[in-house]
Amino acid sequence: MKTLIIISHPDIQDSSSQRFLQESLPQSVDITVHHLEAVYPDGKIDIQREQQLLREHDRIIFQFPFYWYSSPAMLKHWQDEVLAENFAYGARGRSLQGKELGLVLVIGVGEKEYQVGGTEGFSISTLTTPYQALANKLQMTFLKPFPIFQFQYMTEHEKMTLLLSYQQYVTMQNYDSLREKEKWYLQQLAKLKIEVDSDHTLLVIDQMEEVIEDHRMELDEIQMYIDGEVI
Repeated sequence: MKTLIIISHPDIQDSSSQRFLQESLPQSVDITVHHLEAVYPDGKIDIQREQQLLREHDRIIFQFPFYWYSSPAMLKHWQDEVLAENFAYGARGRSLQGKELGLVLVIGVGEKEYQVGGTEGFSISTLTTPYQALANKLQMTFLKPFPIFQFQYMTEHEKMTLLLSYQQYVTMQNYDSLREKEKWYLQQLAKLKIEVDSDHTLLVIDQMEEVIEDHRMELDEIQMYIDGEVI
């Protein structure tokens, strides 16, 4: 699976959250990072180039600061120019059909405010309805949004958790599946074992693998009881 991360941010060099996210990405030929304001400082979009990028990727992610419940102006301009009839929709164009659309939203207000009774009054799911409608029109699969609340107040532990979750959101099939997340962690641990040369570290990795595998066996056994396969 190839992922295209389309970033819209007017001043990305001064954004600690955007720098963190970019540095968190694994080195992979299957991930393309595309910052619109950097590529098109004059706002003149190469429509053919952008449409070809979309054709070449399976998962498209819009990543941006959540300004006034929407994206920066550049991303909206990009949508108006690139997602044209007979390319993205219409009788002669369904180039994005079957692809995935995801959102990575950097939000300055706390998560508890995005609900009925909170200061914002609406959930992220409600406020991102236009993007859900966009995916529906283009016959894409809409992924659950990935909101990042108040990055500037995160502890180092919270940032490390964010790093892993972000990598999973960008690279994993079936992001919401616990089983798939377990497989992802085991894959990362296997890669790490190749790189380390400390017996103690290898022992710790082996123990972590055993814990994940033991938990999966327990969950599978519980599921069998639930399904009535074990009496």
